[in-house]
Amino acid sequence: FFFLLKTLNNSTMKLALLLSTFLAYASAFTAPLSAKPSTTSLSSTLETSLGLTVETGRKCPPLGAKILEGTGPEALAWFENAELKHGRIAMVATIGFMVQKYGVHFPLYLGPSGSNVFHPSVTSGDWMLSTSSGVSFSDIAAAAPLDAVKMVPTGGWLQILFVAGWFECVAYQRQYNEGGRVPGDFGFDPLGFTKRDGGLESPELKSLRVKEIKNGRIAMLAIAGWVANEAIPGALPVWHP
Repeated sequence: FFFLLKTLNNSTMKLALLLSTFLAYASAFTAPLSAKPSTTSLSSTLETSLGLTVETGRKCPPLGAKILEGTGPEALAWFENAELKHGRIAMVATIGFMVQKYGVHFPLYLGPSGSNVFHPSVTSGDWMLSTSSGVSFSDIAAAAPLDAVKMVPTGGWLQILFVAGWFECVAYQRQYNEGGRVPGDFGFDPLGFTKRDGGLESPELKSLRVKEIKNGRIAMLAIAGWVANEAIPGALPVWHP
């Protein structure tokens, strides 16, 4: 009896520890909806939000207003950051999808890769993506977009997750801990676009920021439709790569 009780206690403790770990990770990606209200009202912040453009009548859609109900400007900034991140990833994804779909590939680091522009079948001196799984870069080049994703080995996904996690830590530090930045500004500007009078609040960059939001929204819809059609042919009844 005591052995059984001890076993149950150990299992319960392990389960509680596991659940607390998952909850800790989940809380890191949860919008601060219960944050203390700021002195600045949410309505006044929404009126000046760049995301409210002519497509929405320069007003927050009813669903968005319901989600933000009872929150402060901090929650709005969190959602703006999330939208910009997803939009940027989607824009890169649409380019990658088209490149893979059309078979346009370039030599990796100018090395002897099988990804020879429009001729991925040329495998002389090909480089291996994974020697353990036997996948070469020419194999990836010749595959359909979703098949290419499946061919990436576990080690490759771990590297991707590590880099993405590292970036999220840097972004969180600069956006929330340091503060004082507009949504989407993570301090990465190697070409110096923001080094001008007014910075990101200058009229020129404000216009570019609005365009980035709009293009990101279109890209999110586009990549979702393309992937759906790739998985279920005919699911997207409009033009697609």
